[in-house]
Amino acid sequence: MTLASQTPLAALPSPTTAVWQVGPFPIRAYALCIIAGIVVACWVTERRLRRRGVAPGAVLDIALYAVPAGIVGARIYHVITSPEKYFGTGGDWVKSFYIWEGGLGIWGAVAGGAVGAWFAARQLGIPFAVVADALAPGLPLAQAIGRLGNWFNNELYGGRTTLPWGLEIHRMDPDNPGRALRDDAGQPILEEGLYHPTFAYELLWNLGVAALVLVLDRRLKLGRGRAFALYVMGYTAGRFWIEMMRTDEANTILGVRLNVWTAAVVFLAALVYFLRVRGPREYLIPVGAAATPAPDSDVSQVDLSAREAGSQPAAPEGYRVVGEEQFRRWRETGEVPSGTETGAERPPGADEPGDAGTDATADRTPEPAHRAAGDGETGEAGAPDAAGVRPADRDS
Repeated sequence: MTLASQTPLAALPSPTTAVWQVGPFPIRAYALCIIAGIVVACWVTERRLRRRGVAPGAVLDIALYAVPAGIVGARIYHVITSPEKYFGTGGDWVKSFYIWEGGLGIWGAVAGGAVGAWFAARQLGIPFAVVADALAPGLPLAQAIGRLGNWFNNELYGGRTTLPWGLEIHRMDPDNPGRALRDDAGQPILEEGLYHPTFAYELLWNLGVAALVLVLDRRLKLGRGRAFALYVMGYTAGRFWIEMMRTDEANTILGVRLNVWTAAVVFLAALVYFLRVRGPREYLIPVGAAATPAPDSDVSQVDLSAREAGSQPAAPEGYRVVGEEQFRRWRETGEVPSGTETGAERPPGADEPGDAGTDATADRTPEPAHRAAGDGETGEAGAPDAAGVRPADRDS
């Protein structure tokens, strides 16, 4: 018997299928949404990195480490916060590796991806803060696209509602994952009533966060990881109230869902970072090979003439961090600022200009030209007028 819901005429439908079989291979809507989100995030990050002087294609090197690390981190967070599903009574620890059955935590994804991105940035000689700021608007866009996978899976919805955008939810078949349970007549069975589409609320919120980061970053020229901190604050503020609307099973602390506590703590940490860290936006000039500026600051990652000669492709050995004025002059004239203009070189392992808590005043030079390269935030103490060189530390 079909459980027909007593619903108003206006309602959001849900798909009855989230998996399509292509020969022996299952194609999952959730996986497609995640992949599409990753592609969009890489595209946005690539464009923003180029505008800061990073060679084309660097984002692919970063994604090679960050994406797998993010997936592993997301799964680890899920397993740690829901251990009873895998290690409790009736649990199966082997299923902790079954990522395709669902269970990825965004907090673990961000933490794991950050570790992977940090490692890749070290290999490329790019300050991690530059990578984080470039990623800041792309990450919420990726999350927004990924939330469409929850729609296909008929999951992550809220409580009952009579609002016109209430969501129809299908009862999913436990013996046929990714497909709705059907009645004797072959019709998909609906849960009774309509539900808040909390996944859609988060999708729209994430789009707003991406727009917020883009607008404020353009106006304030944020640097040293502050654009990324702004994203974290924006996302966690929305996740806080959206999480409290969800009705899916979750562990709680003092009667409040664990992810609500996590959102609050992470928001406060990002707020402290955003308020305490100051400094102009970092721009990069390549060091070593491919150090000649190209149009639109696209520094060639590959030396085509060298390739034609049969030698290995050339790539920047590292990057020198400079202010906006020095970067603009380099793009226009090819003039590389001297060491006295851009600050002392940094030895391998030294603090990067984007690291929180770095006392940047040690490398300052009191020339007015450097002050002109700031981010427009007047009266900020400790803002470095120029930074040093990140020498080559990539793997050969």
